Amino acid sequence: MQAYMGPLENQFNYRPSSGHCVYFIGIGGIGMSAIARILINEGCVVTGSDVRSSSLTSTLEKMGARINIKQDGSFMTSKTDVVVVSSAISEDNPDLKTARKLGIKVVKYSQILGSLMKEKRGIAISGTHGKTTTSAMISTILKTSGLDPTFVIGGEVPDIGGNSHLGKGNLFVAEACEYDRSFLNLAPQIGVITNIEEDHLDYYENIEKIIHAFGDFASLISKEGLLVVNNNDANVALAIQRAHCKVETYSLENASDWRGEIHSVNDGVTRFKIFRKDTFFDEFLLKIPGAHNVLNALAATAVCTYIGVEKDAMKAALASFNGANRRFQIVGVRKDVTIIDDYAHHPTEISVTLRAARGLYPGKRIWCVFQPHQYSRTRHLLKGFSRSFQNADKVIFADIYAARDSEYERAAMNSMKLCEETRAMGVDVRYIPHLCDITKELSFQVKPGDVVITMGAGDVGKVAYDLVSNLG
Repeated sequence: MQAYMGPLENQFNYRPSSGHCVYFIGIGGIGMSAIARILINEGCVVTGSDVRSSSLTSTLEKMGARINIKQDGSFMTSKTDVVVVSSAISEDNPDLKTARKLGIKVVKYSQILGSLMKEKRGIAISGTHGKTTTSAMISTILKTSGLDPTFVIGGEVPDIGGNSHLGKGNLFVAEACEYDRSFLNLAPQIGVITNIEEDHLDYYENIEKIIHAFGDFASLISKEGLLVVNNNDANVALAIQRAHCKVETYSLENASDWRGEIHSVNDGVTRFKIFRKDTFFDEFLLKIPGAHNVLNALAATAVCTYIGVEKDAMKAALASFNGANRRFQIVGVRKDVTIIDDYAHHPTEISVTLRAARGLYPGKRIWCVFQPHQYSRTRHLLKGFSRSFQNADKVIFADIYAARDSEYERAAMNSMKLCEETRAMGVDVRYIPHLCDITKELSFQVKPGDVVITMGAGDVGKVAYDLVSNLG
């Protein structure tokens, strides 16, 4: 387990400039690829490595990046100016060992992100859940309003060009991840905290240390800036006690600076009213499902109002917002079977996503294919996971997708244990280890009218796309 450290003494100030050769270890990661795209557009020479090819690495190669689908140290040269690593890269990685041997400067992804943000007016969106969609909403509003922001988002957003963009405007929107306290490398003038729950316990150990880290984040917002927070979260209330800036709250339940009131949900379209300090602000609509997305829209509205975006521009952008990939993404409809892919990998995310699916598809049989992400997360949150599948009719668990897991964690937990705990909660659940076998089983078992949702932060989305192909 990694040691928990106190507040950072100072922030990192290096950033690559045009002509610098930058090597990314794990370049196919969603955040790493986003920064790589920005640096290519700024004139840097980008190279890197990953363990597999993907649409993200293909996009980078088309932009001019040279990528090695190995991490064996063979692709890095002494001409490299700086090496960027994600939090998933360990010290025994051959590429990283080569960089150390050659004496090349090694920096974290979040440090480069923080250095880029300092050059503009930074907007950092944090939280255990919802930060990708909220970041995407804010970026979409700003871009369609003509403000041309730079943004780095933890998911692909096709409507605005992907997971990153180098804008000419003075705004920089970034999804701020709390793992490894990496969000403390940022320098935001505007911040968002969507919620705070137990997660990344392989690093933080307990909720108190998580709240403390978010308190550090809240204290980073400049005194002249704004912090927008969920007003229905006791952990958030504790964290923001250390904020030095103006704080605005949002909620669906409590009296808040920004309060949402859902008016109707029909054919997947949610209509809701927004009240600002109990005064009617306007009526909005979203075509992505779930009350949790109305909360995300409230946060985005608060931020963009503060920036000065016109109300009608916000309404239009949110009404046309299609969401980020892997956030309740409808992959296809074949033989009257609806196939959806979602990134949910925490008990709360699973629960709210299945609740949204049940509301959107009343009376239909819902299949959930879940690939747990990390042995340690599965072990720490086992009881929560077992209670999160109540709105699914049929559940299938795949093997756990390993990430940063020690041998101890791999030995202590497996999907069969999760299956047994979930079955004890009255859920119809099966354990099928391999994704290819899950696809085959679904191909035989699904019936017209069924809804299939694949869930997880690993590669479980393959099942959704392969099932569309098999049923086609």
